[in-house]
Amino acid sequence: MKTARKVILSVILLSILNIGILEGLIWIYPLSQISSASETPFKIDDWVYKTPIYPDTQFKNLPESESLSYPFLGFLLFLGFLLNLEFTGKGKEIRLRARRHRVTELLVVIVVVSILYSISGPMICSITDQGRRSAEMSMAYSVGGAKDINNFRENIRNGYLPRVSDITFEGLFYDYFFDIGNQSSAAAASSTSPRLFYPTYSWAISKNPLSNETEHFLSVGLNSDIKSSEFKRKKLNLVVVLDISASMDTSLQSYYYDQFVGKSIKSKEAVDRNLSKLKVACMSIVSILDQLSPDDHFGMVLFDQEAYLAKPLSQVGGTNLPLIKKHILEIETGGSTNMEDGLNTGAKLLAEYADVNKSEYENRIIFLTDAMPNTDDDSESGLLKITKENSLRGNHITFIGIGVDFNSELIEALTKIRGANYYSVHSNTEFKNRLDNEFEYMVTPMVFDLTLKLESNSWKIEKVYGSPEASQSTGEIMKVNTLFPAPAENGEARGGLVLLKMKKLADAGDLCLSVSYEDRNGKKEFQEAEIEAPQQEPDFYQNTGIRKGIMLTRYAEILHNWINGVKEIGTIASSSKDDWMYARQALNNWEQTSISLKVSNELNQKFGIMKNYLESENLILKDTGLKRELDVLNHLTNQHRSSR
Repeated sequence: MKTARKVILSVILLSILNIGILEGLIWIYPLSQISSASETPFKIDDWVYKTPIYPDTQFKNLPESESLSYPFLGFLLFLGFLLNLEFTGKGKEIRLRARRHRVTELLVVIVVVSILYSISGPMICSITDQGRRSAEMSMAYSVGGAKDINNFRENIRNGYLPRVSDITFEGLFYDYFFDIGNQSSAAAASSTSPRLFYPTYSWAISKNPLSNETEHFLSVGLNSDIKSSEFKRKKLNLVVVLDISASMDTSLQSYYYDQFVGKSIKSKEAVDRNLSKLKVACMSIVSILDQLSPDDHFGMVLFDQEAYLAKPLSQVGGTNLPLIKKHILEIETGGSTNMEDGLNTGAKLLAEYADVNKSEYENRIIFLTDAMPNTDDDSESGLLKITKENSLRGNHITFIGIGVDFNSELIEALTKIRGANYYSVHSNTEFKNRLDNEFEYMVTPMVFDLTLKLESNSWKIEKVYGSPEASQSTGEIMKVNTLFPAPAENGEARGGLVLLKMKKLADAGDLCLSVSYEDRNGKKEFQEAEIEAPQQEPDFYQNTGIRKGIMLTRYAEILHNWINGVKEIGTIASSSKDDWMYARQALNNWEQTSISLKVSNELNQKFGIMKNYLESENLILKDTGLKRELDVLNHLTNQHRSSR
């Protein structure tokens, strides 16, 4: 009993001693930092939107090192406990007893551990980054515009009819990796230095499973000589603009405006469905902050019927990010939706950075919204003008759409602008995973104003798939406003191709393809290639990349035809509906309500043919991601059966 008392008393005394030493170190460390003239020691909470008043304001801007006090203290107390106990005896008679206090020894150990702890984090991060970058993977490109079709699949899953703009070709392509072909040896030999961008071309002759017509395709692989290990994103001057209008208060799986036209809003289920669009948007912003470096700058704007400055644009290294994250997660919704004011206010924060070196810095606005403006100039042309003006000033925009009622039609138009892209979010976990893998690519446009010109007496470009600017293309020209870096490995790149449907004018004759583009600094490049057209019978594919692109294109086209057909039927039927508007909110062009899924007998048969086609093609392609599209087709055919 006496021995046990001694051990307990010893541990208590040592704990008190260690606490005194550690608290002294915790307070001495900030003082030593203050004396350092290298940089400002304090992390500033510069949140200004409805900032709460702290009763203990003198502690609000303590250095970030204060966060070490609790886990670090516990670790060292445990270490001190072990250092002051020892085992004695032999065999089965081993006993634990307290050692005599060795204050000098304890101090030395604590100081050494403190030093190791302070450098271990950066060292581990450095080692991890080196390991991640050591793999020599090629970098490729994907086009701007849509970077997924998540909103399309979520609407189908919830029994809603999507918009045609929910399933763009470039968004669908970015969900898959493609074999983009190898450059010719002649092209490689003629290149004296690594090329920022170069195209690769592949042919296919394929029978359409629905029409049974023979079709010719040419894919343009978006390649680069730059290795992914050599790529590093530019320093960011980043302004986040967040929609806090009332429509952001509904669940991710509901149409906010259904309640104003007599439709019921679906009940909230599952994990993400319990969260409002605003909450998921705020969680997504917190995930974005985790991707920023100390040298980046970050500011934030909120808007409902007007815009509010939430946080000035300041250096991340001097910002108290934990407190900023806390403020963000406490944001609440407001009134109507003035996207114009939000965009303009965000751009004003970047005004002082207009003349930065484009090879070192990227000025970017990340705009989170459900894209249903209803205040001030809410026209597509008005918002388009603002987006274009920002692009000309070097302020590029990433739109992030939130919820199933996200209006992709408006955002698709806006992201055809140089340097723009957009993503849709229906799960914070999925979005965080994407940020972890792709944030550097998301915010760093590399190639601008890509133009491919065809010269041939035997061929013309009939249609372009996979470019937001497809409507601007002609029979001789293909245009892409922006290329973003994309992950690539073993010749396969995510979303790394644009597909051209070719029309044969004569039996003989090759093609001359010339490509021009600009880099970030406005330097123009030009390349030219002679392409030999294959003399083959269907089905002929030069590689699996073009084969996969053709398959996905046919899948998206039949879905476009279905959505457009249902909308036309709905428009005709709507003439006999109750159009009484008194005491009912009249919705504008962007405030959309849900439309239930409808599948006709004719489309149901075509969906069955398309499903069989996808399954047979995947026996060769072996792409597990294709299950998502097969699930969509299964859902639509099941919907047809249940509605009969």
